[in-house]
Amino acid sequence: MLDHLIDPTTKHTTDPFPKQEQQQPGLTDRMRPQPDHGEQSYRGSGRLVGRRALITGGDSGIGRAVAIAFAREGADVAISYLPAEQEDAEETARWVDDAGRTAVLLPGDLREERYCDELIARTVADLGGIDLLVLNAAHQRNRGGIDQIPTDDFDRVMRTNLYSAVFLARAAVPHLQAGSSIITTTSIQGFDPSSSLVDYAMTKAALVAFTKALAQELGPRGIRVNAVAPGPIWTPLIPATGWPDHLPDFGHDTPLGRAGQPEELAGAYVYLASDDASYVSGAILPVTGGKGL
Repeated sequence: MLDHLIDPTTKHTTDPFPKQEQQQPGLTDRMRPQPDHGEQSYRGSGRLVGRRALITGGDSGIGRAVAIAFAREGADVAISYLPAEQEDAEETARWVDDAGRTAVLLPGDLREERYCDELIARTVADLGGIDLLVLNAAHQRNRGGIDQIPTDDFDRVMRTNLYSAVFLARAAVPHLQAGSSIITTTSIQGFDPSSSLVDYAMTKAALVAFTKALAQELGPRGIRVNAVAPGPIWTPLIPATGWPDHLPDFGHDTPLGRAGQPEELAGAYVYLASDDASYVSGAILPVTGGKGL
């Protein structure tokens, strides 16, 4: 095999993940092994110079990988996260600072409409505007059955995953100019749902419709709206989902035979945010290890 080719089946570990469990929200430093967010590998090429991004769930996992990549591409980054995730958020900010870009930390609860409005207002004030809105934050829990979904936690899933997307887009759109971009994080669960994640899968399917409808509305204004649909990705959300016995086999049912790492999604978000995707809107970009949507 040529030395410059990387085998995607062995780029990251195929070893079983050890059994582990966390309380919500999951935290990076408690994960074994630690996820790869591209800290040592992502190389920017100036594709987002001068742009101003807000990333929800930007403290860890996919959100941290996107924040690092955006910063290395030249963007300033504001991140939203729960107060309990402060340590993770500060680590993400450190990497943004290391890239020579501005990092703004904005803790709060996306379930609250007022916080979502303030989040957009603070981003605009602190970064001087907003050009990129990445709707990435999500909540999920393992469900034993439809008769075992607590109403309060069902409400948390819906408000975190769906209500916040509407609240934030509604507040952000008046500030977005032609050339701006909204990117949602949907999931393979929106197309191939697991019964144990029924409410989470519902929200991810709804985000597909949200993305496509918003792309139709905002396209004439020069604002593109797209989504990334991850497959099984090793983030703090996984050990905090409530399925420790499932972890050793996590991601092994993909054609590539392993779970993905957050850094493997960063390029998809950079592409959709950049002018390379100037004729792409209403698209769902799968990053699933070969599992079909």
